[in-house]
Amino acid sequence: MLTPAIEARDLSKTFGGGRALFGTPHQVVDAVRSVSFDLAAGETLALVGESGSGKSTLARMLVGLEAPSSGNIKIRGKDTAGLRRSGPKAFGKMIQYVFQDPVASLNPRKTIQEILDAPLALLNGYAPSRRRKHMADLLDAVRMPQDALQRYPHEFSGGQAQRIAIARALAAEAQILVLDEPVSALDVSVQAQVLLLLRDLKSRFGLSYLFISHDLAVVEAIADRVAVMYRGEIVEIAPSARLFANPEHAYTQRLIASAPRIGRQ
Repeated sequence: MLTPAIEARDLSKTFGGGRALFGTPHQVVDAVRSVSFDLAAGETLALVGESGSGKSTLARMLVGLEAPSSGNIKIRGKDTAGLRRSGPKAFGKMIQYVFQDPVASLNPRKTIQEILDAPLALLNGYAPSRRRKHMADLLDAVRMPQDALQRYPHEFSGGQAQRIAIARALAAEAQILVLDEPVSALDVSVQAQVLLLLRDLKSRFGLSYLFISHDLAVVEAIADRVAVMYRGEIVEIAPSARLFANPEHAYTQRLIASAPRIGRQ
């Protein structure tokens, strides 16, 4: 049996507490509460819910940007507490984050070559000649021209910039991608192109995706399973077809009833 890409058990994250200046107590916010789930190897698990439901906080814990207040995470069988002690490089080689705003996520002062070179050199330790070959292969994989290497992020459209951001994640050679609203800033036609690309890359490189989105039409098109978050908790998790056909939780029912979806006028 394959080791799950991600195993999360009883994850919670609390912000606030203590006292501010003049002794005023900080408000305590339970952003994530007792969340447990698995992401199978080779699976696309969508995480859906309204703004403020805890989706991005959960994602940040998974990639090591936030430490859980309680609970446990394993990435490909390795406890993330140990990965955190080893530093960001240990996380970066196993799991990568693709952000919602692709242009903002790319350093505007660096060329695409410099952006792709960093994970190949720092995370994988490849020699310059090998890095050049990998960069060419990555641009081919995300369907970008080779002359993109000498250009800067602002010279690309949103869809092109997101392809480059995906290439940067792939340069780390991590097999798990956390995709945080990766197509929400793109036009509908470009969304479809990027979703097809993600599907192709998943098959080609044996990737696992945690796909965060509020757009149920997008989720229905790409997800194998769907986890629904509400007020910091996962209230329902099921195979995509079953969840859309027969949602069990009242919140999921309201979410699906109120959203446009594929095949619905």
